[in-house]
Amino acid sequence: MKLSELIRNSDCTVISGYADVEIKDLVYDSRKVMPGDVFVCLKGYNIDAHKFVPMAIDKGAAAIVASDEISVPENITVVKTKDTRKALAELSANFFGHPAKELISIALTGTKGKTTTACMIQSILTEAGIKTGTIGTLGIVIGDDIYKTNNTTPESFEIQQYLRKMVNEGCKAFVIEASSLGLKWHRTDCIEFDYGIFTNFSHDHIGDSEHATLEEYLECKKLLFKQSKLGIINRDCDVYDEVAKDADCPMETFGFAERCDVRASNGELTRKPGFLGVSFDVSGYDDYRADVAVPGRFNIYNALAAISVCRHCGADREAILRGLSNVKVKGRVEPVQAGDNYTLLIDYAHNALSMENVLTTLRKYKPNRLITMFGAGGNRPKVRRYEMGEISGKLSDLSVITEDNSRFEDVMDIIEDIKTGLAKTDGKYIVIPDRREAIRWCIENAQDGDIIVLAGKGHEDYQEIKGVKYHMDEREIIADILSGK
Repeated sequence: MKLSELIRNSDCTVISGYADVEIKDLVYDSRKVMPGDVFVCLKGYNIDAHKFVPMAIDKGAAAIVASDEISVPENITVVKTKDTRKALAELSANFFGHPAKELISIALTGTKGKTTTACMIQSILTEAGIKTGTIGTLGIVIGDDIYKTNNTTPESFEIQQYLRKMVNEGCKAFVIEASSLGLKWHRTDCIEFDYGIFTNFSHDHIGDSEHATLEEYLECKKLLFKQSKLGIINRDCDVYDEVAKDADCPMETFGFAERCDVRASNGELTRKPGFLGVSFDVSGYDDYRADVAVPGRFNIYNALAAISVCRHCGADREAILRGLSNVKVKGRVEPVQAGDNYTLLIDYAHNALSMENVLTTLRKYKPNRLITMFGAGGNRPKVRRYEMGEISGKLSDLSVITEDNSRFEDVMDIIEDIKTGLAKTDGKYIVIPDRREAIRWCIENAQDGDIIVLAGKGHEDYQEIKGVKYHMDEREIIADILSGK
C-alpha cells in the first residue's frame, strides 16, 4: 500500500518526503517497527511516543506520523496531523479496508454491565445463527479463540485488525465494549455503529490518568451517540434525560418504567440444580417470560439491553430465550457443573467492593452455606487484604483462605494479613495455602444447598509466583478433581 492511500480521507498531510512511498505496516510501538513501516507517535498520560522517533528511524521506518515538531533525516517522510490518536484510527481503518462496514456493529458503554451484556448479545445472536465476535474485558473473542488485550477497548489499530479477522472467519456481527477512555482517546473512531447501547452510569474512573471530573466522564460516555445510527438506553438511569437530549441519533429505551420500548416486570430470583439466575416478564414489542442464567436482579437490565438490540438484528423470540437461558460470562459468577446438590461458581472478585457485591447478591438466594475461597495479590496495598478478609468474614458462612498471584511476596504473609481482617468478624475460616488443594477441599466438603464461590481468578488462566506466570485454569482443576486425577 502506498502512503497516499493510507492517509486518504484523513486529517493527515505529508509535509516532507514522498506521499507515494510504499509502506508495509502501521505501527505505534517503536519497539515493533520493521523496515518500511509507518510509525505513529501516540501521546498518552505517561508516555509521548515522539521521543522514540530516532529509535523508529533506526529500525527502518519509512514514514513518521506526528503532531509535534520532529527532526528526521531527509530520506524519511513526515506526515503532520493535529491528533495522532485520531489519525491512528483513520489510518487503521484504511489499512484494513473498513471491515466494520461488512458487519452488524454494536457498541456498549456504561459504568457497569458491559461485559455481561456483551456476552448475552453474543449468546442470543449465536442462537439466531449469526456468528458474532466480541471485543472487551475478556479479550477479543472469535469463535473458540480468545486474544488477550491490555485494555477493555483496545487501540484503534487492534480493533480494525481483529474486525478484519472476524470478517475473514465468517462473522456477521461484532460487539465491542466502548469504555469512556476508549471513546475519549479515539479508539472507536471511524466506525459508525449500527447500534449504540448505554447501560448505566455511576461514580467511577475519576483520577489523573482517567477523567478529571464526573462531568467529563459522562461527556465521554455520551460520545457513543455521536457515532451510532440507533441509540438504546436504560430509561431508569439517573442521567437518561441528559444523555438522550444530546444524542445525534434516534433513541429507544429499556427498563422497568411504563414508557420503555422494552419493559421488564415481575422479576424474581431463580435457583434450581445447575442454574442460578433471574426471571422476568418482557413487554413492549412482544410479551413473554425470560430466564437469565446469571444471578442478581441487576442483570435484568443487562438482559433488557441485549433483548433490545438483538430484536433488530434478526433474532426471534426463541433465539432470545435460548441465548439468555444458556449464557455464560467467563469468570463472572460463572457456574461450573460439579454436583447436583450444590452450586459452584468462579468469579473475578479480587477486591473488597467486588467481593461485597457478589456475596451480597448470592446471599439473596438463601444458600445452606455460602463458602468463599479467595486469596489476595502480592505487592499490592495491604489494606485490600484486610478489607477482603473483613467482607468475607461478615458475608460468608465459611472462608477458605488460599493463594492468588503472590508475585514476589510470601503466600503465608499475605494470608496473615487476610486473617487480620477476618479477626474483626465472627466469621469461620480455614487456611489451605495451595489453591488446587483449596478447590479440592471445597468440592469434597460441599453440602446440599451450598453455594461455593472461587473468587479472585475469574477469566485468568495463570498463577503468578516470583515474577513467573504458571498456567492454572480453575475449570481444568475442577475437571481433574471430579475425574479423580
